[in-house]
Amino acid sequence: MAKYLVIVESPAKAKTIKKYLGSSYKIKASMGHVRDLPKSQIGVDIVNNFEPEYINIRGKGELISELKKEAKSADKVFLATDPDREGEAISWHLAHLFNIDHSKKCRVTFNEITKNAVVMAVKSPRPIDMNLVDAQQARRVLDRIVGYKISPLLWRNVKKGLSAGRVQSVATKIICDREYEIEAFIPEEFWRIEAKLQKDDENTFISKFHGIKNKKLELKKKEDVDKVLQGIQNADFTVSKVKRGEKKRSPSPPFITSTLQQEAARKFGFSTKKTMMLAQQLYEGVEIEGEGSVGLITYMRTDSIRVSEGAITQAREYIESKYGQNYLPEKPRVFKTKKSAQDAHEAIRPTTPDLPPERVKGSLQRDLFRLYKLIWERFIASQMEAAVYDTMAVDIEAGEYIFKSNGSRISFKGFLVLYEEGKDEDNEEEKESMLPELSEGEKVKPVEIKPSQHFTQPPPRYTEATLVKTLEEKGIGRPSTYAPTISTIISRGYVVKDKKLLLPTELGKIVNKLMEEYFTNIVNINFTASMETQLDAIEEGERQWKELLQDFYNEFGKTVEKAEEQISKIELPVEESDEICEKCGRRMVYKMGRYGKFLACPGFPECRNAKPILDDAGVLCPKCGGKIYNKKTKKGKHYLGCENYPNCDYSSWDRASHKECPECGNFMTQKYRGDKIQYTCSLETCENIIIEPRKKDE
Repeated sequence: MAKYLVIVESPAKAKTIKKYLGSSYKIKASMGHVRDLPKSQIGVDIVNNFEPEYINIRGKGELISELKKEAKSADKVFLATDPDREGEAISWHLAHLFNIDHSKKCRVTFNEITKNAVVMAVKSPRPIDMNLVDAQQARRVLDRIVGYKISPLLWRNVKKGLSAGRVQSVATKIICDREYEIEAFIPEEFWRIEAKLQKDDENTFISKFHGIKNKKLELKKKEDVDKVLQGIQNADFTVSKVKRGEKKRSPSPPFITSTLQQEAARKFGFSTKKTMMLAQQLYEGVEIEGEGSVGLITYMRTDSIRVSEGAITQAREYIESKYGQNYLPEKPRVFKTKKSAQDAHEAIRPTTPDLPPERVKGSLQRDLFRLYKLIWERFIASQMEAAVYDTMAVDIEAGEYIFKSNGSRISFKGFLVLYEEGKDEDNEEEKESMLPELSEGEKVKPVEIKPSQHFTQPPPRYTEATLVKTLEEKGIGRPSTYAPTISTIISRGYVVKDKKLLLPTELGKIVNKLMEEYFTNIVNINFTASMETQLDAIEEGERQWKELLQDFYNEFGKTVEKAEEQISKIELPVEESDEICEKCGRRMVYKMGRYGKFLACPGFPECRNAKPILDDAGVLCPKCGGKIYNKKTKKGKHYLGCENYPNCDYSSWDRASHKECPECGNFMTQKYRGDKIQYTCSLETCENIIIEPRKKDE
């Protein structure tokens, strides 16, 4: 019979841990939080020193009773929830339910779910860290106060169902501010001149206009260009300076939460929410053929790039055996974590560095495999030698003007043999190839002089990746908050995703303007970042959590009272559609609901007609000839469906393409398979399949 009870959050984690501990241990899952503030009221006694009023979460009564029964019959209870503030708080709530003294050694934590880590943790339990708990309580209560004091004002004066929060309001402001920058942007004209030059009969190369001798000239208008073109019309193009060199490029450090979210968005188009969901599965354990449930990565909510010596040793051994001594630095690479990081955990890395992705590919579904491969390659590459480039910089004189050419060629791939970090924007310099052999005084022949007009571009809109990067740089939120923050501002209708870009809606702009006018501190980036620092101080035991809440509320309470007196009803602009209501003849309008935009009759409540917005896929149904639309399930999964449903049942999970089937003429669906695209005829009885290489931009 089991003597010890170990409680974790999820069944997957319980399954993985069970195989590492003997029959004396019973592993149970709390299924996340068991107690929280009530949903129907603020749940914080502001007058009584901000005392939170926790209740058991509705629907968990049976589970709590079962856990209590198991805890009562066990000789010892170990609370093994996630190793962060939230996990510490869950353990504290469990201890309360089981009448366990939190100052006793009941808490176990591990950064990775491996046999050694789990066994060592159970052998070395500790008391619950009340500094971590209080930091989490402070965040929870702070966010509850902000939400429950501001949200009703939005309901009364803007629209029901809206919400305001510390971090989500700042994230919305950042996106709105960028949109205002774009709207106010005035393009400025500028010109470039590129010379296509040739050495003897060898290959041509490109040289770009720079200026006069050592002075760079900006070409603002066509007259500036004409002056240069006139000056070089009959001039000799002579190589005046050649500089050869070597450039080293070092690998990036292993992932932290924000960089993992950014890279998964760049390379796979994953949302932050999806990345964290997949990473959670890899951390808690997945079924590997022949080995059972295995935790493949370390804890995925971290802002530290620190790595254990044991993991570095394993990585170096793998590099030497796989790639050879040339790819192994003389000393292990040590990356410095930034000062603002909590540094509670290691970087995100594989738990077993010598377990390459190929060995687990058959056991993982596609997206899990891609994320594991990304994490594994980034970590191994971080301990490899730098890449080495041969570089060449050339100045070319043409009359009084100077043109410049730069070239580079990789001479040693180093870590690039395994992994290269994605970029948010293309870097022209990295695309350049090596120049032909040139020497000072040598003349080259101009083949083509090409002036081109350009205009300055507004700053780009945010993607999920660049927003996470900005939030991290400005100290807004922490690793555990990035994904839920972005999900919230999208689900509330403040922001929409257009392909990968985040755009503020009219509703988002209105709410942001109201927040900026009446709740300046809440949307102030510096104030929000400062609050995160103060929460960190609570975690370090340097500040009392209720004192922080009191200091915050002294000013915030007055602000709310003032806003209640001054905010007046705001009429939301109505966006009309071209769709006519078939029930009453009115022109239907766009509304935002739980599952996104939909069409509704403006005659509500007399006319309650509403219907989804249909996105024409531009192809015809192979069964009935009707239009095919891009549709979404309630969970947001995309599929193709016929306009004549339910009379026609055609549907497909694949995307529509404009390729026609050469066999029957119907449209073909498409889906990606690695570096290939598979086109399949939409007519089931045809079964024609075409596989083509996938282009780089697809």
